[in-house]
Amino acid sequence: MYDPLRRGTLLIGAGLALAACAPAAPPPEPAPAQAPSTSQPQAMQSRFTYPETRRVDQADDYHGTRVEDPYRWLEDTDAAETKAWVEAQNRVTFDFLGKIPEREAIRQRLTRLWNYPRFGVPFKEGGRYFLFRNTGLQNQSVLYVHQTLSDSGRVLLDPNTLSPDGTVALSTTSVSPDGRLLAYGVSSGGSDWQEFRVRDVATGRDLVDTLKWVKFSGAAWTHDNAGFFYSRYAAPEGNALTQANKGHKLYYHRIGTPQSADVLVWERPDKPEWYVFGGVSEDGRYLLVYVNQGTDPRNRLYYVDLGNARRPNVKAPVVRFLDEADANYSFVGNDGPVFYLTTDLQAPRGRLVAVDTRNPDRARWRTLIAEGKDALQGVEMVNNQFVASYLQDAASRIRLFALNGTPAGEVQLPTLGSAGGFSGKRRDAEAFFSFTSFLYPTTIFRHDFRSGKTEVFRAPQIAGFDPSQYETRQVFYTSKDGTRVPMFITHRRGMALDGNNPTLLYAYGGFNVSITPAFSVSNLAWLEMGGVYAVANLRGGAEYGEEWHQAGMLERKQNVFDDFIAAAEHLVREKYTSPKKLAVAGGSNGGLLVGAVVNQRPDLFGAALPAVGVMDMLRYHKFTVGWGWVPEYGSAEDPKMFPVLHAYSPLHNLKPGTCYPATMVTTADHDDRVVPGHSFKYAAALQAAQGCDNPTLIRVETRAGHGAGKPTSKQIEEAADRLAFLVKTLGVSSR
Repeated sequence: MYDPLRRGTLLIGAGLALAACAPAAPPPEPAPAQAPSTSQPQAMQSRFTYPETRRVDQADDYHGTRVEDPYRWLEDTDAAETKAWVEAQNRVTFDFLGKIPEREAIRQRLTRLWNYPRFGVPFKEGGRYFLFRNTGLQNQSVLYVHQTLSDSGRVLLDPNTLSPDGTVALSTTSVSPDGRLLAYGVSSGGSDWQEFRVRDVATGRDLVDTLKWVKFSGAAWTHDNAGFFYSRYAAPEGNALTQANKGHKLYYHRIGTPQSADVLVWERPDKPEWYVFGGVSEDGRYLLVYVNQGTDPRNRLYYVDLGNARRPNVKAPVVRFLDEADANYSFVGNDGPVFYLTTDLQAPRGRLVAVDTRNPDRARWRTLIAEGKDALQGVEMVNNQFVASYLQDAASRIRLFALNGTPAGEVQLPTLGSAGGFSGKRRDAEAFFSFTSFLYPTTIFRHDFRSGKTEVFRAPQIAGFDPSQYETRQVFYTSKDGTRVPMFITHRRGMALDGNNPTLLYAYGGFNVSITPAFSVSNLAWLEMGGVYAVANLRGGAEYGEEWHQAGMLERKQNVFDDFIAAAEHLVREKYTSPKKLAVAGGSNGGLLVGAVVNQRPDLFGAALPAVGVMDMLRYHKFTVGWGWVPEYGSAEDPKMFPVLHAYSPLHNLKPGTCYPATMVTTADHDDRVVPGHSFKYAAALQAAQGCDNPTLIRVETRAGHGAGKPTSKQIEEAADRLAFLVKTLGVSSR
């Protein structure tokens, strides 16, 4: 069933973490098959001539504190002056990048590395298998349908035909239980806005159904195959890419009817900042209604008894089942009225409970899988067993349990890495999942429950890549307050620890999002150069459960920055690198992270790559879905939280005359999650504050958004530019 809490639709907001989670999209990782030199970075131009950025006399009063905002006008992304500013900044940036001799070689190497077949995790509906494939350089992956696992399949939906430049992407897919209809969402230019359509699987033709103004939603089919539940907003009255989105509603759409006839299932007009998501139980009996206050992982769980699955009553009343919003609750499955739920209630690392909806008193809940030392990430029901996914020090473990909670073994994984996407139904004897790590390209496995064997289903082959030349190790370092924090470090075998290795340090640190090992073509290019790639698992994530998350949110956000600074200091102290050779990168909430640590320790880094970052912590909640992040960050409108936010906000803590690291800010004109005004204002302020000759540039991509659905061609171009920037600013060159 569709479950946004376990499958990431809700996370970050509506999704601040998207750029950080996807292996192909995490902000920067550097360049081609060359070794770095130990020479000093090449001298920068004596002074950059940046486009003039007009300052205005704008100030706001926050609880008696006057805060200037001289670049407020850059928030208006539609204004002619803003567009002219973006064009002028891009000219400076691309002029700088165009003069880097290695840039074209980097782009060509990335293109060659990227050109290998890739596969998604198969899923099965109505006796058919569905599978995404990409031949290598296709801008978007193509959805195939197969009658058997061994046939070649046929194209069901090719998003590459939807736009000439590949900027129209599939955002969600859902096949009806009988396998005859495909509901799918498309987004244009990287926007979070989706348009839902319906395709006949047999003919490959679209029906008349078109649903607009959908955002943060999947499609959950009723088991009569007549329609599906989905969530949407009202049509925006202003700029659709910047206007605040409030009033999420859950609807039911019946196939063949206009959107105006859709049935309103649930709304709370008095709670416009609540999200609502729907999912249907595997037996078709229940609609599960998830309600969240912004990105707070604590949710309400309601349900609708649809009655007979073959003739569901979509107008039945909504039952407020768990209405306290005191913990996270996620539906796993059911036996009639008995629901199986994962929760962190009285178990911050997670547990599985059985709750009888006829008598849901908490004293009668049965714990089937108790909280353990590892963080429980999710549970599926396959082969009449519970398949539980855990994180053990930020790496995956897959454990099996009988329906009474008795341990039933473990699915063996190839190495230290990340397993995900477990695909299977309760009575299936097979399940598919993906596995990846820093040196292990994403591979699809099939697990046979009858034999207990796990075998490769689809494995990519990357020409010229020999993983045995590299190694990944996990280390643990101590943060400022004594907290033990894990970090993965990947580099060429036999590398000398002499402090001269160019190093890229990446992290996220927020929104209960775990950053686990993942393969990236950009990382591979960086390793080929002799670079070091490090990933720190900071507080604020979910690597150790909800306590780890809470230790890095609200007034405790400084812990995240301290963890990241301590990671950098560890790399320097252990002679992996030195400050002049160390680059720091992060996207979205990770872009905020980069901006904050560069402000606090500009001496510690040689280069910085903040991508699509939340840079104005005083006004972030005023745009699109930014208000949904208040449970994570707090709001400047709160007298208690204003001084906390003001103390670390990247935009407000730049000090004129300071020598900041070479910085390239990246954003996109269609980012309607973290609106580009954040990056515009930050880049303008950074250029004005820069006290030395290190470049401070901004690269603004067009027809792109927060990261999801970005075409392969744009991913390659952006990665090449980031790597070229690091080659120049860190002094990386061939021997």
